[in-house]
Amino acid sequence: MEHSNRESWRALPAAQQPDWPDRAALRSTVSALSAAPPLVFARECDTLLDRLGEVARGEAFLLQGGDCAETLDSVSAESVRNKLEVLLQMAAVLTYAAAVPVVKVGRLAGQYAKPRSQPTETRDGVTLPSYRGDAVNGLDFTTRSRTPDPARLQRVYHASAATLNLLRALTAGGHADLDQVHEWNRDFVALSPACRRYERLADEIDRALGFIRACGMNTSTLRTTEVFASHEALLLDYESALVRTDPDTGRRYALSGHMLWIGERTRQLDGAHVAFASEVSNPIGVKLGPDADPDDVRALIDLLDPHRTPGRLTFISRMGRGRVRDRLHGLVEAVRGTGADVVWACDPMHGNTFTAPSGHKTRRFDDILDEITGFFEVHRALGTHPGGVHVELTGEDVTECVGGGSEVCSDHLHLRYETACDPRLNRGQSMDLAFRVAEWYSAEKRRLTPPRPEPATHHPEAVPTRADYVPSLA
Repeated sequence: MEHSNRESWRALPAAQQPDWPDRAALRSTVSALSAAPPLVFARECDTLLDRLGEVARGEAFLLQGGDCAETLDSVSAESVRNKLEVLLQMAAVLTYAAAVPVVKVGRLAGQYAKPRSQPTETRDGVTLPSYRGDAVNGLDFTTRSRTPDPARLQRVYHASAATLNLLRALTAGGHADLDQVHEWNRDFVALSPACRRYERLADEIDRALGFIRACGMNTSTLRTTEVFASHEALLLDYESALVRTDPDTGRRYALSGHMLWIGERTRQLDGAHVAFASEVSNPIGVKLGPDADPDDVRALIDLLDPHRTPGRLTFISRMGRGRVRDRLHGLVEAVRGTGADVVWACDPMHGNTFTAPSGHKTRRFDDILDEITGFFEVHRALGTHPGGVHVELTGEDVTECVGGGSEVCSDHLHLRYETACDPRLNRGQSMDLAFRVAEWYSAEKRRLTPPRPEPATHHPEAVPTRADYVPSLA
């Protein structure tokens, strides 16, 4: 199956779309967005494609993280800065541990829409449309708030533009200085209950930075970094309005973000979301739940990456800790058989959600870690590259997931439960996760590095043989 005609997706079924009551208002909004400047640029998308190609070849690691659902009221310089800082902190630890560059991709500047398992919600006998993210309707349980409003799409566009402008200013203006980021990590280690566990790694990073300085390189010159923006391409009216044709290449890009992904609920092979993604040149992600099968991934590759471009396609597994080891293995083998250079990333969040006695949706930190561990184990067994992690996190000290070094308990959830949809790791839990993943990489290095041979003892009477000079292959 091929989607060779532009906008062929419009003739196909589109899951998870809002029931907009005012179609004329929707058309007016889409028209205005179609004439607006793009939020990102084609060359930036191409740069990210190159970086993800490095991940696909095992030469880099992907760190993708941010809010479950951004909200229009929470867009501020402080919130954007806090999310950026935690991504930079995690990346600094992972870069040292994995000994490869870390590609940083935020779930931000566009993550305003959410798929829902049910189209409506009922409370006390009143049924209203489900909350589908601030791009569609409001969280308050009232008829006015829950009615889908196309004007929100323009508010999302302007909020995303403001977020991207601030992100560019911060990453280019010295906020990403490596020395500064490492000092933030030093502060985290000093204050963490797991201080002793992480102190050795922090000391090793200190020595590495000292070595760089001794070589004559001033680390303060490392003041800029690349951070890309991504979100789920859920609302096709919004996404299609921001598609532009690059005048130099003639290729079409969805310029609402650098990378878009298709969710588990919208990855139907004959659906509009896959067709839409096949018509743009951005890097594309696809979420794969435990029900995905080898035929699914092979077909998705043929539809979305027919030319087998390294980094074009990222498969984001979201299996749950109890199923990742059983279900992922066959999918990775199937992809390897196609010859495609895809990125494999682990979303350890969505398969590990449960409801606490208090009624809050939450996730256990240990379950999240266990799914990542299982993801790494599968790739180790197959000799493939565990390309990255995709996590829902915030730079705030929320109490939404339980566990971690600071030990958020179920009884604490009500204290700062601020998410608009699903629970996120807070700043401390995010850093705990980065250090734990770093420990895994450090252990892998030790496992793969052969022990240094003991110096041979010289015996004058011994006659040297070839074995004394050639290491054994056993």
